[in-house]
Amino acid sequence: MNSTDYQVLQSAISWLQDGKRVALATVVQTWGSSPRPVGSWLAIREDGQVVGSVSGGCVEDDLIRRVQTEILTRTSPELVKYGVSKDEAVRFGLPCGGTLQLLVEPRPELAILEAIMSGIKKRSIVLREVNVLTGQSTLSIGNRSTQFQFSNEKMQTIYGPRWRMFIIGAGQLSLCLASFALTSDFDITIIDPREEYAEGIGSEGIQFIQGMPDDVMQELGVDSHTAIVALTHDPKIDDLALIDALQSEAFYVGALGSHTNTQKRKERLREFNLSTEQLERLHGPVGLAIGALTPPEIAVSIMAEVIAVKYGKNAS
Repeated sequence: MNSTDYQVLQSAISWLQDGKRVALATVVQTWGSSPRPVGSWLAIREDGQVVGSVSGGCVEDDLIRRVQTEILTRTSPELVKYGVSKDEAVRFGLPCGGTLQLLVEPRPELAILEAIMSGIKKRSIVLREVNVLTGQSTLSIGNRSTQFQFSNEKMQTIYGPRWRMFIIGAGQLSLCLASFALTSDFDITIIDPREEYAEGIGSEGIQFIQGMPDDVMQELGVDSHTAIVALTHDPKIDDLALIDALQSEAFYVGALGSHTNTQKRKERLREFNLSTEQLERLHGPVGLAIGALTPPEIAVSIMAEVIAVKYGKNAS
């Protein structure tokens, strides 16, 4: 779950707890070029206050009007479609004649939303099934392979913890990477045991922990929403992190170094009983081969590879 979706959930819970009427709108289908993917959602309060986005601003004003004047008085979900005709697509600013369909829930259940929030805080993946006819929801345990689904009877959505990145080492490259990762909506933790790097990591949104990376990662916990990137170029530090990382559920593990150094690293790690399959998870040299030379360029290549792996794309 990215920060925008998390804000939608937080706001909906807060408004319902305050006794306000709230509607949730979720993108359930798109045709052509649509600004927002399926699963995107927003919360609309009875006075028109809105958090989130379903179209990047194209249809939100009309949706707020419809929610306030029509949908909030209903007890069951409403399907709303925008961009059915070319003229309507132009009117609402949908690109290239795009069309989107929304499921608007006028009676979201506070207990269900609170349970989703509780699951996220425990770094669990929560699956919600909504009966499209009645609006009633049920929750169960999901996983990373669970996909958004929609039919005439049911909407299935998943909610999970925000994506995280553990960066081993606090040098200039680490700061560049942290900056790009922040704008890509990752939670960032930089880990470095060296005292000379204990100061200077003062950027907002970046957590710095001075300590051995394997100890810190065990304390914080590594899950399938975590990327681990080792950038110190010091085997005494990087290798300790990689031993644990390659045996964890982390969706991405990368390490700085040339092809030759990467091969030597794998040979060292094999001595710690890491299997061939585990060693093959290591992305090294880290980042896509785009000819990057400077720290910002290398950071771009790393972030691009992380995003590709996140979405299951070929990152070779």
